Amino acid sequence: MIAVIQRVTNGFVSIDNEVISQIGKGYVILLGIFEDDTKEDIEKVVDKIVHLRVIADKENKMNLSIMDTRGEILLVPQFTLCADTSQRRPSFIHAMKPEKAEAVFHHVTGELKKYVPVKTGKFAAYMNVNIQNDGPVTIILDSKK
Repeated sequence: MIAVIQRVTNGFVSIDNEVISQIGKGYVILLGIFEDDTKEDIEKVVDKIVHLRVIADKENKMNLSIMDTRGEILLVPQFTLCADTSQRRPSFIHAMKPEKAEAVFHHVTGELKKYVPVKTGKFAAYMNVNIQNDGPVTIILDSKK
């Protein structure tokens, strides 16, 4: 599982020019789910997301987690993060099949909601994701590393 975490001042997802999800300060997270991801991958990624200290404290040092600041998460499914780019045309054969991946995505959403408010993009939809990156701070988590 790969999560691209962007610290934001705000973010939203729209479909056909209609905003479907919106957050203020927190993280916009693009989530790629691989065919071999397991419950352990979910637990590892969720734990790292909620405890990651990349939000500035009063001294402007990255010492706070999203739980410390009561930030929000906008979680967006993105199978293209699972691309094999060894050839010129990316292959997505290692991405989890959509039916199973959607269930995993909702499971990750549910686990994150135990800690912070979470809004989501729409699975298998063509979305426009608007991100006001704060910093900019972008972190890539790989559950296999």
